[in-house]
Amino acid sequence: MIRVGALLVAISVGVVISCLPAGLAHADDWYPYYNEDEYTAFYTPPDPLPAVGPGELIRTEPSRLVLEPSGQLGVIEATGTRIMYRSTDAHGKPNVVTGTYFEPFTPWPGQGPRPLIVYGPGTQGQGDQCAPSRMFNQGIHWSPYLDFMVNYDMGFVETLVRRGFAIVMTDYEGLGTIGVTHTYVNRLSQGHAMLDAARAARKLSNTSLLPDGPVAFWGYSQGGGAAASAAELAPAYAPGLDIVGTYAGAPPADLAELLPYADGSALVGVIGYALNSVFQAYPEAEPKIRALLTPRGQDFVDKTKNQCIAESIMKFTFRHLQPYFNQPIPDLLADPQFRGILDLQKLGALKPNSPVLINSNRYDPLVPYAPAVQLGRDWCAKGSDVEFRTNEGPPIFNKLIINHALPMVVDAEPAMQWIADRFNGVPTTPNCGHF
Repeated sequence: MIRVGALLVAISVGVVISCLPAGLAHADDWYPYYNEDEYTAFYTPPDPLPAVGPGELIRTEPSRLVLEPSGQLGVIEATGTRIMYRSTDAHGKPNVVTGTYFEPFTPWPGQGPRPLIVYGPGTQGQGDQCAPSRMFNQGIHWSPYLDFMVNYDMGFVETLVRRGFAIVMTDYEGLGTIGVTHTYVNRLSQGHAMLDAARAARKLSNTSLLPDGPVAFWGYSQGGGAAASAAELAPAYAPGLDIVGTYAGAPPADLAELLPYADGSALVGVIGYALNSVFQAYPEAEPKIRALLTPRGQDFVDKTKNQCIAESIMKFTFRHLQPYFNQPIPDLLADPQFRGILDLQKLGALKPNSPVLINSNRYDPLVPYAPAVQLGRDWCAKGSDVEFRTNEGPPIFNKLIINHALPMVVDAEPAMQWIADRFNGVPTTPNCGHF
């Protein structure tokens, strides 16, 4: 569910710190670049919510786009705008979501008007400080003592804007927004947030976008699931969008299948995020689920609720899930209420009305391959235009989730070309019936 695993996070952190000018890696230099008070006014939802439709802008402000806290190592080649926009939660009720719009300095070299990519970030964590729209102001986040995060999406965003794509990246529901828990991997909430981000970006006055211009969705891991959800929700929820394609990398298509993969891995902390997401979206289930948690399990969900992924890796790497529950996990998965909530998050029940590219590693140790294949087959059976690509990278150090992290990088360039082809009107090459 994360776009960079434990190994790549560690490597990225080490490389960035080693490149900083003398003194910048010191805590006294980093800490002034993070001040929660500066974010409070923007990220506090209005009460009551304005009576506006999905995708309407609530508030905007300029956004500083840097590679590291001081900005001395450079900036992203785009003008940033932080946005808060109206969206819809998992129960069809209005909410607000934040995000960032990137207006490229580079002209669009392809056909037609400048296209818009709605970017679904991978797992950031569950604390408000992890929100991508905050991280692009800092590049690297740190506050005492292990609250640490690296903006690992910056390289992909920088590559895309340098190629002339406009980008709007959602934070998803509750990530950054004060007073709301992030509804991690919730199918409806994430899909709505992606679709409404596209609508909101086109309402900004400082863009080169046309009001009815082409849109594509992009995401890997959690973002792949969000992009897939947006693709299949679009016909009913946002029929007015001109969607030309969706890249869904390593989409978590069936959450029940994911639990044994996360167990004992470097990213077991994502299960804490998922449980807290359930508590936010389905509060009626919280007392029952909490009654199944041991004291260690209670501590696990309560701590992960406020963590970024790097801190969760440092504190919970290689932990097993069973000690967090007072009954066997298979029994928990068989419980009708809990299983019903997981089944609500399954992808593939609805038909995308635009082409989709699915990428998955055959040996992905975190987001299993088989449900991603089934997602493609389900969409094919409904008549969708689907191309499925298998990354055959061999398994290595599975509990470090390397075969989940590396394909994100390896498959990104071909996926960018696939997206560019959709905007340029190149015919698709679906392979339904052959995967």
